[in-house]
Amino acid sequence: MKLEWMGKYRKLVEKMIKFGNTYARTSRGEHSYNTEAKFSASELQVVEYILEHEDQNENMAGIAENLGISKSALSKHTKRMVEKGLLEKYHTSDNQKNIIIRVSDYGRQIYSAYAEYTYENAFRKMFRLLEDIPDEYLDRFTQAMEIASQLAAADKEPEQKVELIKIEKS
Repeated sequence: MKLEWMGKYRKLVEKMIKFGNTYARTSRGEHSYNTEAKFSASELQVVEYILEHEDQNENMAGIAENLGISKSALSKHTKRMVEKGLLEKYHTSDNQKNIIIRVSDYGRQIYSAYAEYTYENAFRKMFRLLEDIPDEYLDRFTQAMEIASQLAAADKEPEQKVELIKIEKS
């Protein structure tokens, strides 16, 4: 049965699904990406986000929200990367509970090597394919991907309210 309701977008949707499934399958494992450290794709996204927004002193809750991951997932990624020396934790002078994450000098070195390797082996080909597309089309495609991301998140079951139940003495 053909899925006619998707119309001319069927192939695009197929490729988005394939990308999502492939990413989900491969993102959990750690890889070296031709560097001396190993890290997962999810950990790498945390490093990239922090590097892009380091001037904002964003706390961990804000980082998790903007990456679309849970606070506990961010905490696990951060812990592993601090242990590897890729990240450093700080707290603000006015609130010790306000944890700020920074990429260490070593983390910057590793990220730089990763970025060079990844650009040469993955993104260069894709960017060449896209370079003639007008910016407004790229912006629209970016918006479409954001909508797809929001739809994927909306399909999850809402968190159920947890209640405390007293345990009776026996």
